[in-house]
Amino acid sequence: MNVFPVLPKLLKQIKHDGFWQAAMTPAYTKTLIGKIKLMHQRMKFLSLILLSTLFVSSTLTAGEREQAKRIHDRIAGVPPTASVLDSMAADILAGEASNAAYTAMEHTAFYDVTLKNLAAPWTNEAMSSFVPFNDYMATVIGLVRDDADFRSVLYSDVLYVGNSSLGLPNPSISSNAHYEALEDGGHSLKEYLIASTQSEQYNIPSAAAAGIMTTRASAHAFMKDGTNRALFRFTVLNHLCNDMEQLNDTSLPPDRVRQDVSRSPGGDSRIFLNSCVGCHNGMDPLTQAFAYYDYDYNVENDPEGVNGQMVYNQEGMTDASTGSRVQAKYHINANNFEFGYITPDDSWENYWRSGRNQLLGWDSTLPGSGNGAASMAQELAHSEAFAECQVKKVFQNVCLREPSDAADRAEVASMVTSFKNSGYQLKRVFADSATYCMGE
Repeated sequence: MNVFPVLPKLLKQIKHDGFWQAAMTPAYTKTLIGKIKLMHQRMKFLSLILLSTLFVSSTLTAGEREQAKRIHDRIAGVPPTASVLDSMAADILAGEASNAAYTAMEHTAFYDVTLKNLAAPWTNEAMSSFVPFNDYMATVIGLVRDDADFRSVLYSDVLYVGNSSLGLPNPSISSNAHYEALEDGGHSLKEYLIASTQSEQYNIPSAAAAGIMTTRASAHAFMKDGTNRALFRFTVLNHLCNDMEQLNDTSLPPDRVRQDVSRSPGGDSRIFLNSCVGCHNGMDPLTQAFAYYDYDYNVENDPEGVNGQMVYNQEGMTDASTGSRVQAKYHINANNFEFGYITPDDSWENYWRSGRNQLLGWDSTLPGSGNGAASMAQELAHSEAFAECQVKKVFQNVCLREPSDAADRAEVASMVTSFKNSGYQLKRVFADSATYCMGE
C-alpha cells in the first residue's frame, strides 16, 4: 500500500503552477505546508512500523538461540559451540525443536556426565551419585546410546564394557577395576563402550543373566548379606518409582511369606496383620525369582565385599544348608515362624496382578508367573509403571523439577505414549522433555 499518496500529486502541482507562484501565494503556501506536514507524519508512522518489525525479528532470534542453549545445557551439561548453537536455533525456528535436542545428545558429555549421573544413584543403597563408575552404569548408558528397547535393561543378557583397544584390565565378576580404569582414563563413553553379554564376560549361564540386576555392582550393593529382598526393593524403587510402603496391600493372601518374617513382631500380631504382611505378601512371591543367587566374599579379610562376586547355583548344584539349588539365605531365621513358607525353587508369582497394585498396569500378554530372575524382571519392565517411571525421572533430570500441574501431567502422559511408540528409546524421552521445558 502506498503510504505517500500526496507526494506525486504535490510534485506535479508545483511543476504546473510554477515555483514562484507556489512560493508567493499565501493560500497556496499554506496548503503546501499542510500537505508536507501530513507527509511527515506518515513517514514517522512508517518508521515506527519498521522499527517494531526489526525489534520483533531480533527478539525472536534471541529467543530461539536462548532456547537452543538451554536445551544443550540441560541435556549435555555444557555450553554448545557457536556452530552447534546456530544449527539448533535454526531447527527451533523451523519448528523442529526435537532435532535440536538430538543434536545436543551427540555431545559426549551427555553420556559421560548426564547419563552417568542419572544412573549412579540406582547402583547403591545410599542412592548416592558419588560412586565409582561400574558395570550397572555402563550398561544403562550403552542401551540408551544404541537406542535399544530400554525395558531390556532389567532382563537381557547384556553388559557394556570398554573397548579392548584401550588396554584396560579385563572385565571381571570379582573386580570393578575395568570400569574404574575406563573412568580414570577420561575415555569417551559414547565412543568406547562396546555391547557384550554377562554370560561371556562373567562366565555365568545366559539364563542367570537379568540385565542390570545381575551386574557386579548390583550384586555387591543388593545381594550382599540379607535375603535378596533389597535387590527387589531397589529395583522397584528405581525403575517403577514405588517403594514398599506405597505398594502395601494387606488384602492379599500371606501364603508365600517366608519363615524369617515374624507373625507377631514385639509380641503383637496386629503389627504383622496391619503392616508387615502388606509388603511381604506381594514381595516374597516375586523375590523367590532370586532364590539361586548370592554374593560371596571373605567376611574377615574383605568385610565390605569389594573383591567378592555374585554366585549362582546352576542346575545340578546343591546348597548344603537347603539340600536344593536354593541359597541358604532363603532359609535363615526359620524359627521366627516355622509354619511360614519354605522356598523350594526359583518359581515366582505376581500377586500384585490382583488388589490395589493392579494399577501398576501389568502386561496382559505375559503369564504373571514363571521361573528365574529374567522372566520376573520382564514382568516388571513391561508394566505401565516402568514406562511412567522412566519418563518422570528424565523429566525431572532435564526440566530440573518434578511435574507439578495439569499441563505437566498431560505432557508426561503424552511422553509415555511417545516413549512406547519409539520402541522404548530413552533418548526420545530426553528430546521430548527438553523441548517441553526449553522456554522455562
